Amino acid sequence: GGGGIYRMNSSSNPLLIRRIEELNKTANGNVEAKVVCFYRRRDISGTLIALADKHARELEEEMENPEMADLPEKQKHQLRHRELFLSRQLESLPATHIRGKCCVTLLNETEALKSYLEREDSFFYSLVYDPQQKTLLADKGEIRVGNKYQADITDLMKEDEEDGRDLEKLEEKIFDPNSSLTEKQIDQFLVVARSVGTFARALDCSSSVRQPSLHMSAAAASRDITLFHAMDTLHATGYDMTRAIAALVPQGGPVLCRDEMEEWSASEANLFEEALEKYGKDFTDIQQDFLPWKSLTSIIEYYYMWKTTDRYVQQKRLKAAEAESKLKQVYIPNYNKPNPNQLSNNVKPALVNGAAVAGTPGITGIPASSSYQWYSWGPPNMQCRLCASCWTYWKKYGGLKMPTRLDGERPGPNRNSLSPHGLPLRHGGSPKFAVKTRQAFFLQTTGLTMMARRLCYDIIRPRYLARHPYLPVNTAAIKAECALRSPEGPKKPSPLKPVERKPLESVVRYLEAHPRPAKPGPLPRGASISSASLTPIKSSPILNNGSPTILGKRSYEQHNGLDGSKSKILAPQWDIMAKRLSEAGRPSVSMQDEVHELD
Repeated sequence: GGGGIYRMNSSSNPLLIRRIEELNKTANGNVEAKVVCFYRRRDISGTLIALADKHARELEEEMENPEMADLPEKQKHQLRHRELFLSRQLESLPATHIRGKCCVTLLNETEALKSYLEREDSFFYSLVYDPQQKTLLADKGEIRVGNKYQADITDLMKEDEEDGRDLEKLEEKIFDPNSSLTEKQIDQFLVVARSVGTFARALDCSSSVRQPSLHMSAAAASRDITLFHAMDTLHATGYDMTRAIAALVPQGGPVLCRDEMEEWSASEANLFEEALEKYGKDFTDIQQDFLPWKSLTSIIEYYYMWKTTDRYVQQKRLKAAEAESKLKQVYIPNYNKPNPNQLSNNVKPALVNGAAVAGTPGITGIPASSSYQWYSWGPPNMQCRLCASCWTYWKKYGGLKMPTRLDGERPGPNRNSLSPHGLPLRHGGSPKFAVKTRQAFFLQTTGLTMMARRLCYDIIRPRYLARHPYLPVNTAAIKAECALRSPEGPKKPSPLKPVERKPLESVVRYLEAHPRPAKPGPLPRGASISSASLTPIKSSPILNNGSPTILGKRSYEQHNGLDGSKSKILAPQWDIMAKRLSEAGRPSVSMQDEVHELD
């Protein structure tokens, strides 16, 4: 069936979708539901979404159904909200968290995708999501319905038309009902075949262990495999009774025919029943985890024979009795508590229904002023709101009726970085739509803190702490030590004098009256450079550990040394050094030579 439920998650996020496996009554009288989890597209990563879309395109090509391509963009957008992903994850939830019923079915080829949009609270799934491994797999429970699973039926022949096909190549005849033997003679031969099978089990050592009594051996010899062998033998001998009886007892002894039901031991049968209880009809998992020494064909054949036994009938009755005693339904009263996202009518929004501004039609076509109730939605700083109809759609289907600029309607109101299932949200597309809801801040170091870093350097050991960032710092001890080591005087810094800043207009007038002087042109190649006007390059440099902008702006070629032919324009700091050297009156010849060589 497609039974599903909506589960309450939070006031702002969409409802979660679950499927009830069983209802249990707790010791205190409350009802708990054991449910299977379904995930929406918005709950899984972008990589897996692309994989799911690729699978959908391949499925559409196999079906040769252009229905999806013919749908308008609005319906394609809404159809994505109806797709779910099944998981093997089970959870228990109080029945009071259930908010309604929905229908979740496995997608098959015979059903049109558009039909899900026409039905309220209807969803489909075709892939299984593993939240731990973060993988998507095709559902093993796929119902093989559709064109590729149907036989090609030939046209009906006319009355006088002859069949030109060679029937011997199409089929093999294994029994002729129009033989010379009567029905009584055939029944007598089958009794002889069962008698030979019972005698063969008496002679076989392993059969005496499995079938210790005579009537059990006779029952095993009466199974279908013995009768099939007898009919095949009769047809192979040309329905000659004498030859057929002789074939039942060849030279080596009587023929013993066994099927899977007889070949399996009692312990193997118990293992199979335990595996069937755990995995259902997933015979591949049964073979891998419980019966690796059996072939898959053997397990499947045993299953269909096991269904004909009394053991299967007894288990079916026990399960029916257990299901009868279990809780089948629970009454869920209407949830009438007010939603915290409800807005009063005098709130003016920035966006209505994710798209339009106030006073214009919303997504549903209802004018923004005519909805009986509004709900806040999206990041709080954007002040979006939804009408009652769009809010109901958002809660049920996890999206809006039309695409919006809010990156797939992911950020709900007061939403953190996790989805309802604890998964990180993906923000695909342009990063400009990833709206920050928290306000920016900065940490400002006080004067006392900077003084404590210098006075208590031996206690703080900043280099050691930088290499061990997880060690705690005893700030109380540092404060106390700083108070002892600090010089006498006021412990609090003196208040700063207010600085009067000139208005912008006076600054602009000053810059206009004092324009920047033009840069000197490049010197001709080979010209001599005087040490009185330029500072030698190899003299003691002024180290600059701060920002590179202190030395003034430099061109790209000066940064990278690409153009060595141009003379270097010295920064003002170097001019100061050159003036000091010229005033000292000790220009050295070696320095002049070095400058000439560098130029």
